[in-house]
Amino acid sequence: MRSPWVVGVSGASGTPYAAAVLRALFEAGEPVDLIVSRAARLTILDETGRPFRDAHWKDDLAAWLGTTPGDVVHWPAGDLAAGPSSGSYPVRGLVVVPASTAACAGIAIGLSKDLLQRAAEVSLKERRRVVVVPRETPVTRSHLEHLIALHDAGAVVLPASPGFYGAGAGASAQQLVDFVAGKVLDALGVPHTLFRRWTGELNARSQLSEGGLL
Repeated sequence: MRSPWVVGVSGASGTPYAAAVLRALFEAGEPVDLIVSRAARLTILDETGRPFRDAHWKDDLAAWLGTTPGDVVHWPAGDLAAGPSSGSYPVRGLVVVPASTAACAGIAIGLSKDLLQRAAEVSLKERRRVVVVPRETPVTRSHLEHLIALHDAGAVVLPASPGFYGAGAGASAQQLVDFVAGKVLDALGVPHTLFRRWTGELNARSQLSEGGLL
């Protein structure tokens, strides 16, 4: 039986994070159910210049990711009768990347205003893995309260906060994006090679470079 990861993309800035997570899941051979909110479509267009349309989602997804997607099912955000809206629909878990403050709030209070929020609420109530990747700074007290509510409900709150030890101060934007995407896959328990892991040794990166491995 197919048991996918649900990937929800909300309207926060940071769609490269979503693209990196999707590419890594496909590279790992993982099935995906994709939900792109209405606001996220505007953000994708603004950040990439590419549209994301329900009627052309396969072509638009491939153009956005720059690769041919793997096993993926797309559900329109307005389809509240879609598979992921029900707890009986088999999924492994869900990630919202990036997660806008509005999406975090809606999920935290069970608003279910669209399929993304409903699918997240379902995964929480079914005690499945849920990873929420907020990308907002600075934050208000209400933002923090919603993130605490998500944590208390069982979600992993994983801010889009890249580390530099994998690639150093000269890290490219893609390396920083991949670091966050790798942390998301770690939280899902999906193997990946998106970043160099900490080994407990300072200057390990320069030592590897001198040895010709980087």
